[in-house]
Amino acid sequence: MPGAVDLPHPERSQIELTAVLFALSDPERLSIARQLVDGPLDMAACHATDPDLPKSTKSHFMKVLREAGVIRNEPNGRRRILTLRRDDLDAKFPGLLDAVLGSTDS
Repeated sequence: MPGAVDLPHPERSQIELTAVLFALSDPERLSIARQLVDGPLDMAACHATDPDLPKSTKSHFMKVLREAGVIRNEPNGRRRILTLRRDDLDAKFPGLLDAVLGSTDS
C-alpha cells in the first residue's frame, strides 16, 4: 500500500486575506479551526459541529481551510494531522486569528 500523499499548501507569501476570511466564514470550518487553537489534532478526532455531516463534506472543509493557508494537513503514517498555521497567519495578518477564532458570534 503506498504511503500517504503530501498535499499542497500555500507558502506564507501566497496566503491571501480574502481566502482566509472566506475559509473561516463558514460556521463548520470556523469550528474546525477553533479546535486546532490548542495544538495539532488527528483528522479523525477533529469534528464539525454537525455529527450527521458526510465524510466527503468534512474532507471538502479541510481542503478549503488548507488551500486558504489556515491549516496544515500532513500525513502521519496512515492518519493525517491537522495544524493551525498560527505563525504564518499572525505574521501576515497580525491579530486576525485572535479576533476571528476568539469570537463566539458565528
